[in-house]
Amino acid sequence: MSAGAHAGALLPPPAPAEGGTTVADLTEETLHAILRRLTPADLLRAALACHRWRRAASRALPRAPPLLGYFFHPLTPAEPPPSPTSDKTHHPAVFVPLDAASPLLSLKLTPTAARGLSIQDVHLGLVLLLHHPRPQSLLPRILAVDPASSLRVLLPPPPRGALPGDRWRGGRSVIGVAVLSRAHPSRLSFDAVCLTVDGDLPRAWVATVRDGDCAWRALPRAEGVIVDFDPWWFETRCVHAAGNIYWHICNSSRLLQLDPRTLEFSFMPVPAVLGDRHKKYRIGEMPEDGRLCMASILDDEDLQIWVRGKPRWSDRGWFMEREMCMTKVLDTVPGLPKDRIGRMICTWLSDVDYAHTGKVFIRTWGYGRYSFHMETGKLERLVMEDGKEYGDPMYAYTLAWPPEFLAPQDKLLG
Repeated sequence: MSAGAHAGALLPPPAPAEGGTTVADLTEETLHAILRRLTPADLLRAALACHRWRRAASRALPRAPPLLGYFFHPLTPAEPPPSPTSDKTHHPAVFVPLDAASPLLSLKLTPTAARGLSIQDVHLGLVLLLHHPRPQSLLPRILAVDPASSLRVLLPPPPRGALPGDRWRGGRSVIGVAVLSRAHPSRLSFDAVCLTVDGDLPRAWVATVRDGDCAWRALPRAEGVIVDFDPWWFETRCVHAAGNIYWHICNSSRLLQLDPRTLEFSFMPVPAVLGDRHKKYRIGEMPEDGRLCMASILDDEDLQIWVRGKPRWSDRGWFMEREMCMTKVLDTVPGLPKDRIGRMICTWLSDVDYAHTGKVFIRTWGYGRYSFHMETGKLERLVMEDGKEYGDPMYAYTLAWPPEFLAPQDKLLG
């Protein structure tokens, strides 16, 4: 190194020019424009810088909570037909972050507890779990976990006095549980519901939890909503879509719908072309605007997206908004049968992504589990590093939104 270069290396950095611009000189409009371009995680970090940035960050928050990743129970890959469609082994729940910038969350369960619990619902930053396996006739204990804060509470089953003269105790079918609402985004203050079929009518059992204290109330049976089939055909997990809660019914032309505001049950019919032919359909939301939608792979080659509406030519209040041929896409799945019957047996739609990513999830019998992006046409296999497949269902996890320190008191979740 020359003497001149050495001397230059020892010189102090030049002093800032007088009148130079600093971050503090940014106008509110400029600061807001910058913060809007940050990822949600970086935006929350920026909000901690000072009171001014906190105010600006609260205005730049996205309306929808950011997706952090997915909770699910992994599956051991199945062999192609005629082997069983899946291994019945119950694996503990895991969390897969969306990307490297997302936090690595965990339910923080002991190995014994993890093996004996199954996720039933993920909503508003909460995860609800029940014992696995569990008696179908007994009202369950519910473990509620907030993975972001590591808070948890074990809800006792409804006490006997919650329903005086309970004459359905011996013949009750417990279907599942769901989060109804959350009163505070960072505390264990929420409402949950347990769905049962008492006789041939559904009933909602509502748990109100405030800072860990739980109180149950049993609502009257839903008169007129007759369950004229074996309750075993209900799927135990629910779907939150367009403000309501839905339970799919296997081989049925309708779903059970619960309005979380009024706690009233009703049946939602599905398009005749789907339900009356016992096709595998899934309810969800349109990714761009949150409208209620239904998806199905019809005739094993066409992905159809139906939207709720009332044009004159609707099918039971649904109209088909999108249709995509899946033949070439499914041709890329290694080993998947090419003939129609073989593909019909081995391929079905398992879910619409709750996180509004524009993806649907596809399961196969022995040929892997996949996500399909409806806009880009990209088919991606969902497999873990140890060879297990992503489970079904896949629960998208988002924070309770907006975060408490950025939300005015009148904007907290109700």
